[in-house]
Amino acid sequence: MAQDLIGGAIHVHTQLEGGSGYLGSWLIKKLLLKGYTVHATLRNLGEESKTSLLKSLPNAGTRLELFQADIYNPQEFEPAIEGCQYVLHVATPMLHTQNSKYKDTTEAAIAGVRSIAESCLRSKTVKRLVYTSSVTAASSLREDGFGYKTQMDELCWTPLNLSYTYSIDFMLSKTLAEKEILKYNNINGKLEVVSLVCGLVGGDTLLSYVPSSVQSVLSQLKGNQLQLTALRFLQELFGSVPLVHTEDVCDAHIFCIEKSSLGGRFLCAAESCTIEEMANFYQEMHPEFQIAEG
Repeated sequence: MAQDLIGGAIHVHTQLEGGSGYLGSWLIKKLLLKGYTVHATLRNLGEESKTSLLKSLPNAGTRLELFQADIYNPQEFEPAIEGCQYVLHVATPMLHTQNSKYKDTTEAAIAGVRSIAESCLRSKTVKRLVYTSSVTAASSLREDGFGYKTQMDELCWTPLNLSYTYSIDFMLSKTLAEKEILKYNNINGKLEVVSLVCGLVGGDTLLSYVPSSVQSVLSQLKGNQLQLTALRFLQELFGSVPLVHTEDVCDAHIFCIEKSSLGGRFLCAAESCTIEEMANFYQEMHPEFQIAEG
């Protein structure tokens, strides 16, 4: 029998994408092809360009139901969660608005994961919640800021007491939101919670535009200084840039729902290289371009 899941929104580095975003659209396509029934959420069902993309996916006519929900109003996700066995929570607030009831994106992110987890518990049907986190929450920096740990693993958490040259707000919200949602893992034996800590995602897209994370991967080739900042930020956190292909991220999410029992935190990155190594690769592959070395 087909099982029900809910798809949400995914963060990249500069914007909030809904179920029709980069990872969301790929996940929905793969789940539909595997025979799952999918409940997908978007912030605005009136955006024809987004809904039409999802409705055009294979098996969408019989196995996809779209719901409107906004992470700044997390209670809106409850109808989509109702009746599902697994929830894929790939949403995070990125741009704070003055009209929000939360003081900043961090408070909104924590409230969002708490509300989603509580909805899963109230549903009586959800057995596992899979949360898409970011390596920005898992830096291997030492707590004193001097050097890196000998290895990066699931025990690594980004030190929040240090000063960083680049982004801090996004890192703070992802770190605290992930810690919050993991508190619900096996709470009273009622819900399994899995956190997937994903590297910078690259690869093919179903979208008509280039997603922000892909723009970051290609920033040296394109000379995009704004997106190159994301690479500099990751290198500051790890000494290199953790990378993962969108196919691997989707496969990891599906793996997390198809295991008979699973909970806890898992890293999802296939490769790690420095900005300099990335520049050398691009220069070798495309000698006709001037490559930004970072």
